[in-house]
Amino acid sequence: MTLKNSFALAFSTVKSNKLRTGITVAIIAFGIMALIGIITAIEAMNQSITESFSSMGANAFTIKFKESRVRFGGNNDDATVSKRGLIQKKSNLNKPIKKDDAEFFKQNFKFPAKVSIYLRGARSIECIYENKKTNPVCAVWGGDENYLEVNGYKIVNGRNLNNIDIESGRNVCIIGSNIAAKLFPDNADQCIDQVIRVSGMPYRVIGLLKSKGSSMGRVDDIIFTSYNNARKFNDAASSFLIGVMVTNVIDLNIATGEASSVFRAVRKLQPKDAENFVIEKSDKFAEMFIGFLSGISGAAAVIGLITLLGAAIGLMNIMLVAVNERTREVGLIKALGGTKKDIKQQFLFESMIISVMGAVVGIFLGILIGNTAALLLKTGVVIPWLWVIGGIVICSAVGLLAGVYPASKAAKLNPIVALRHE
Repeated sequence: MTLKNSFALAFSTVKSNKLRTGITVAIIAFGIMALIGIITAIEAMNQSITESFSSMGANAFTIKFKESRVRFGGNNDDATVSKRGLIQKKSNLNKPIKKDDAEFFKQNFKFPAKVSIYLRGARSIECIYENKKTNPVCAVWGGDENYLEVNGYKIVNGRNLNNIDIESGRNVCIIGSNIAAKLFPDNADQCIDQVIRVSGMPYRVIGLLKSKGSSMGRVDDIIFTSYNNARKFNDAASSFLIGVMVTNVIDLNIATGEASSVFRAVRKLQPKDAENFVIEKSDKFAEMFIGFLSGISGAAAVIGLITLLGAAIGLMNIMLVAVNERTREVGLIKALGGTKKDIKQQFLFESMIISVMGAVVGIFLGILIGNTAALLLKTGVVIPWLWVIGGIVICSAVGLLAGVYPASKAAKLNPIVALRHE
């Protein structure tokens, strides 16, 4: 019997047992679907996160207040020594970045870069316009004329803050796309020059922000105003943030060093004093999120492989049942001159055909489900080709391994005994 004939006979047998084949294919397909679906969704999230952080700029960093974690002990009441041997004075601990500190840094940082000073004004508030209101999930941020550019926002309609807005702290704001869509459902552009109520206070809308998508959290539920205005909120942050964006990413390390030097002067730190502030690069958060998603990918792979292991056991059992049911058929093939090799080939082909069919169905469903997430995140169609090829290879291997024992058992049947089998 030729290889072609063995394959044709195996395929015919698979077609003739539709219920058994369908159940086995479904078991394998669900395992591959879970694996490919999760991987596809994660790759879509990776793409969306990468695009979002790229819009923020890999050439940006933030100076923020950091409460130093130090231990006081012994008889030294004035200072403690860090692991690096730098002295951390009590007078420099628990010291938020004040408005004057931030403005001094902005005026004295001479490196060619955009500098923005800002702070969080309020969070978990609602905005109201006439009879429409948002959910209480909006956040107020106050900044200067460089805030939007440094933090990756773009205005699609209206204008940015000007010096008068910043110095006077008057009630003007730029709103995120989600807020505009909720308060002005017919046409978001109608928000310009309208007066909305933010946590009960009237604000005139002067600008509308371009959507950044949902992968970065509620960044489109922002109300942006001047930092002098944001300070009026009762729950405004006590410490300012300073954002710096250099022109060229090559200059980022030089700029952070220069910024550290200038801000140490702002904090009145001596050369041996440890820093009581932190400089964070924007790509740090991207790496953190992508690393987290990579962990989920690994967990998804383990889940998929466990499911495939269960499918392999199920497939082996079904093939063993098939051997028992077709004992007489095996005896007839041997009586007509079929060899042990022919019998093995036929059963192995059957097992692999069922596995590959399950892989194809599972991959199709997985990509379909995974790209539903891509559609929600507004990214392009994602096809994880490496995992697709890997899925087919793994399923082929599963089919081969699951069919080895049943095929060997069938090949060892005594043709005389097999022909007598009822």
